[in-house]
Amino acid sequence: MPESAPGHPEDAQEKHAPTRGIDRRSFLFGSAAAAGVGLLGAGGYAAVRTREADPASQFQDGQPVVFRRAAVVTQDPERGTLPEADVLVRDGVIVAVEPNLSAPDDAAEIDAAGAVLMSGMIDTHRHMWQSVLRGVGANWTITNYFQWIYQEWGELWRPEDVYAGNYLSMVEAIDSGVTTSVDWSHGLRTPDHADAAVEALMDSRGRARLAYGNIFDLPQNWVTGGDIDRLINAHFSHPYHSTEELVTLQLAWDGGGEDPEFPERPAWEYALDRDLPVTLHAGVWGYPLDVAIENLHSNGFLLPTNTYVHAASLQQSSYELIAESGGNVSISAESELNAGQGYPPTGEVRAHGIPISLSMDTSVWWSADMFAAMRATLNADRGLGHLQAHEEDLTVVNNDLRVADVLRYATQGGADALQMGSNLGSITPGKAADLVLLRADSASMSPMPEPEHHVVFQAQRSEVDTVMVGGRVLKHQGRLADQESLDRARRLAQESLDHLREQIGKEAWEEAVNPPEFETEEADHSME
Repeated sequence: MPESAPGHPEDAQEKHAPTRGIDRRSFLFGSAAAAGVGLLGAGGYAAVRTREADPASQFQDGQPVVFRRAAVVTQDPERGTLPEADVLVRDGVIVAVEPNLSAPDDAAEIDAAGAVLMSGMIDTHRHMWQSVLRGVGANWTITNYFQWIYQEWGELWRPEDVYAGNYLSMVEAIDSGVTTSVDWSHGLRTPDHADAAVEALMDSRGRARLAYGNIFDLPQNWVTGGDIDRLINAHFSHPYHSTEELVTLQLAWDGGGEDPEFPERPAWEYALDRDLPVTLHAGVWGYPLDVAIENLHSNGFLLPTNTYVHAASLQQSSYELIAESGGNVSISAESELNAGQGYPPTGEVRAHGIPISLSMDTSVWWSADMFAAMRATLNADRGLGHLQAHEEDLTVVNNDLRVADVLRYATQGGADALQMGSNLGSITPGKAADLVLLRADSASMSPMPEPEHHVVFQAQRSEVDTVMVGGRVLKHQGRLADQESLDRARRLAQESLDHLREQIGKEAWEEAVNPPEFETEEADHSME
């Protein structure tokens, strides 16, 4: 963001710029990247070493890396899960996946014997700007969220608060094995807020998709107002579905509208003209539901590149239209189960053959843990199946939704939703090297007869040992390679939280943190 950006306090400039001395387009490894010893499993060590077994060597930018003897959960239908194999990475790309690989003499080796190597997880819907209020809404419903975030607090965010939330969320994502995150950034009410959002994503070194949104205005106004073109020219040489840049762009807004005149048309036409996909909240209880899907269909905007977030309160006809269009659904099971958008619709969506990805929504409420997302999705789907069977005095003998399904949703499903499935989502030669190594020496991961099952039901964020994005090691031996990024993220987030709490006021804060206990009201299905 330019130093002359209007409306910023002088001390905000540090929050909108990379850490001093670090160039955004290069990666300088800190001491945490130095090789060492970290037991991973039976006979296995997360030791990085040169071919001469020098334990003090560091990963160098552009240096080939080979993972040795890992249990490789490839998500590649032709390879499946390999009990013990090597994976060679060169120039940011997976080169080979097989046992006993030959590696270049200058390759850094990671002895991953006994560990699990998986494709990086992809979160297709997270409101990163809200991360500075982590946990505040743990007792909220969707009604509470609309009141305090949409109506009362949202406009309190300064650009530096958006930066702090995005930066913290990206550091957290990398640390927990999420290599690609969709920043569903619907708090971008000014150009300065938009610049802050994208700069935070770029500064993090992770892979991200900025889903540009603005809950403070109608999409037909803000989409066509000129700022997105400015943002593209300023920041994006490859705005859509490219791995050449770590940060790409799309658009985000709520619903499709119930007005038969379809005033949102200019926004959709803009998206088509710029080749920008759209991700939209849809099928949320209390919104216009099926009429919004029908309006999109009638006006020619039910597109194969659309992502429908939640899609939890729709009728059969809407699922059929989405399926026919080739669109996809992002399911946030922790969110839907707790907030009330509708029951997680994996059964309905799956029955119609609609592609699925997973997401965590917002850490104002819940965790940002994609392992939890996989478990919550399984729990919701299977629990509903058992309940429905019991109501008919029946017993479910075999579960329909399987571990392999949700693991695919969290990896390849996310890549497909972003139209990047040919470049991300599985450990396949030719794809970008976005990889996660999980330790297997913990009590909860031992023994490990079925790696896929362990990834979904046993693994925790604490087991994330090594994270690679585009061939660059961002975490190793359980520590971020740039450990200062975590310190900086925590400091900026705390400063932002202090500011927001002061602006909100003690009484309003306490009311929000402890909302009244259970009550219901008649649903309002009209758009404001």
